[in-house]
Amino acid sequence: MSTKKKEKRNVPYGKIYINSSYNNTIVTVTDERGNVLCWSSAGQSFKGTRKSTPFAAQVTAREAIQKAKEFGLREADILVKGPGLGRESAIRSISSEGIKIRSIRDITPIPHNGCRPPKRRKV
Repeated sequence: MSTKKKEKRNVPYGKIYINSSYNNTIVTVTDERGNVLCWSSAGQSFKGTRKSTPFAAQVTAREAIQKAKEFGLREADILVKGPGLGRESAIRSISSEGIKIRSIRDITPIPHNGCRPPKRRKV
């Protein structure tokens, strides 16, 4: 019984999700439908407080784009989420890697007067 070798798909256009929290930055590259091609996290390269730096986000984005180029990625939409420091530096490093950026969207969830806040502390 022979196993079939998984072939690399050719994806010229995709979406890049940058999830930038206060503690980490995660870059995920997907195709148009949202199927994940590859991803990279600042926690793979850095430990402790250095994960949350803009430089860590830059390195993480570069790693993810290198992996995505194996799939033939040439242009992408960027979707940014979260309040972290690495948002802009990740976008800059993506454009410097030669990926044509179609659009940049912020998809950070914003509560529209959502949950009821906890009641006041009685001291």
